[in-house]
Amino acid sequence: MRLSNLPASSGSLAMYLSEINQYPLLTQEEEQALARRYRDYGDEEAARRLITANLRFVVKVSYEYRSYGIKMADLIQEGNIGLMKAVQKFDPDKGIRLISYAVWWIRAYIQNYILKSWSLVKLGTTQAQRKLFFSLARTRREIEKLQGIEESQDPKRIAKKLRVKPSEVMEMTQRMEGRDLSLDAPMGEDGGNSHVDFVADNAPGQDETLAEAEEREIISSRVEQALMRLDPRERFIIEKRVMSDKPMTLKELGEHFGFSRERARQLEIRAKEKLKIELVQLMGDLEPEGVGPIRLDAVPH
Repeated sequence: MRLSNLPASSGSLAMYLSEINQYPLLTQEEEQALARRYRDYGDEEAARRLITANLRFVVKVSYEYRSYGIKMADLIQEGNIGLMKAVQKFDPDKGIRLISYAVWWIRAYIQNYILKSWSLVKLGTTQAQRKLFFSLARTRREIEKLQGIEESQDPKRIAKKLRVKPSEVMEMTQRMEGRDLSLDAPMGEDGGNSHVDFVADNAPGQDETLAEAEEREIISSRVEQALMRLDPRERFIIEKRVMSDKPMTLKELGEHFGFSRERARQLEIRAKEKLKIELVQLMGDLEPEGVGPIRLDAVPH
């Protein structure tokens, strides 16, 4: 039971309506017999007849949602999918007509499609919010018809009729009016620019990138000079413990020089302190007003 078995709803709507009206309606007895054949034996021809006999009801339900600005062909297509799901789940032994059961699936699929199409940001995450979304426009039309346009825009009056808070009505109204806008949409009368042309770029500019590269080069040079002022053993400790991508352990360091792990730790502390002092002196020309605390974990590897 696939969608390809159904008439295409994406073409001419008038042609589609004419086509589905050719399928005969089913009596309750015929409907139950076909539903049992599909349920018990997986008879896809029986399922196809159940679907095609009810396609015109999908169109009727879809028309109830035409005010949301979605193409009717798309609404009908989603409703058809809901109808197919209903046929799969339908139990003929319950004693009700298929369409009475299917209408809930049809509405669910159409409403879900509208919500997804309306905005990339979810409009209704709870059942109450989804209900408010689809009740708001209808309630406004009812109030406008009876009491005028001005009254139909009153959040308190709408909230009272829908039995929700005025703040919920105002929030949903704001979210419904805030439709998504493509950044590629043209702007102005000539359409020469698009919205994306005016979006600020957070990436650093060329001047900033060049300055950072020069600063890194200077710092790297100063670190090299500071290392040259250390004795060979201290320089080895810094290179292997601080600047290496795979630092030696204190145990390995002690074994290399032939002394204990604790002695290696003490020498490492002393080498780091000496490197800090050398770096402060060498970095003074970059920070005339004083140098902030130097972190050895920021030293270039």
